[in-house]
Amino acid sequence: MSYQFDFAVLLPFWREFAMGMWLTLQLSAISTVLGFVVGTLCAIGRADGPRWVKWLVAAYVEIIRNTPLLVQVFIVYFGIATLGIHVSANMAAVVALVVNVGAYTSEIVRAGLESVHKAQLEAADCLGLSRTQTYWHVVLRPAIERVYPALTSQYVLLMLASSITSQISAEELTAVANRIQSDTFRSFETYIVVGVLYLILSFVVRIALWLFGLAVFVRRRKLGTAL
Repeated sequence: MSYQFDFAVLLPFWREFAMGMWLTLQLSAISTVLGFVVGTLCAIGRADGPRWVKWLVAAYVEIIRNTPLLVQVFIVYFGIATLGIHVSANMAAVVALVVNVGAYTSEIVRAGLESVHKAQLEAADCLGLSRTQTYWHVVLRPAIERVYPALTSQYVLLMLASSITSQISAEELTAVANRIQSDTFRSFETYIVVGVLYLILSFVVRIALWLFGLAVFVRRRKLGTAL
C-alpha cells in the first residue's frame, strides 16, 4: 500500500471550509438558545404544570430521545414540504435541532429543579417572596447553575450532531466536505481536515460556554468552576 497524502490540493478550498464552519456555528448557536428556552419551559411544565402538560411533555421527551436525529430531520424537512410549506434546508435544520436538543435540555433542567430542597422554598416563603420571585431566585437560577456543566456538554454534542443536517443539503461543514471530496477525490485528506476543524469548533464552543458561565453565575466565577 503506497498511498501518498496530498493536503495541498485542499488549500484552494479554504474559503468553503471557513463558510462551512461559520454556518455550523450559526446553526449551533441558534439551536442552543432556542433549545434551552424550549427545554426549560418543558422542564417547568413537567415539574409544576397540570397533569395534561406533564403527560404531553413526557411523551415529547420519550419520542425524541428514542428516535434517531436523522429521522427527525427528515420528518421536519420533508414533512413541512408535504404540507405545502416550503422552507430552506437551514431553517429545517434549525427546527429539527431545536426539537431534538429541547427534549434533552428538558430532562437535564428537570433534574436541576428536583435538586432544590424544600427547605429552601420554605425559607423563601418565610421571607415573603412572591411565587415568581421564589421560582426565579430560589428554584430556577440555582437549578440551572447546578446542571450547567451537563448542559454545556449537551450543546457541544449538538454542534457535532449538526453534521447530520448535511443529509438535507444544509451547507454546514460536513456538507462542504462531501462536496470537496467529490471534486478532489481526496476523501482521506478531506475528512482528516474536517475532523481537525470539528475539534477546533468543539474547543471554541466549550470556551464560549465557559465564559458565559463565568459572566452569569457569580458563585462559579468566584470559584473558577463555570463548567
